[in-house]
Amino acid sequence: MSDVEVGWADALELGELWEGDIIDVELHGEQVLLVHHAGGEILAFQGMCPHQEVLLADGNWNDESGVLECPGHHWQFDMRTGDGLNPTGCRLYRFPVRVADEQIQVGIPCDGVRHHNRANDS
Repeated sequence: MSDVEVGWADALELGELWEGDIIDVELHGEQVLLVHHAGGEILAFQGMCPHQEVLLADGNWNDESGVLECPGHHWQFDMRTGDGLNPTGCRLYRFPVRVADEQIQVGIPCDGVRHHNRANDS
């Protein structure tokens, strides 16, 4: 994450995202994937696959391994880090996230650009 100022956007109430589940939300023009890992950690990543912009929330989620497989071409991501597992060398953009008064909030950078990593086409 960078040093760019963020604006905190309410995504949903904590009770709407159970442990071991994922959900996508759109916040200020950003497609965001929220991941609630077993044990309570909540992370937020770009919601579109860096390969061909397929919605990641529609993919195959394994909450035990923390791996999400894109439904498009079966790319796999470690949803604890955002790193690409298959193929390697790609990474999901990670948004800051916090919980305030039972509300999950995502930090959207206030720099006027879209926050979405793309895979190299070469």
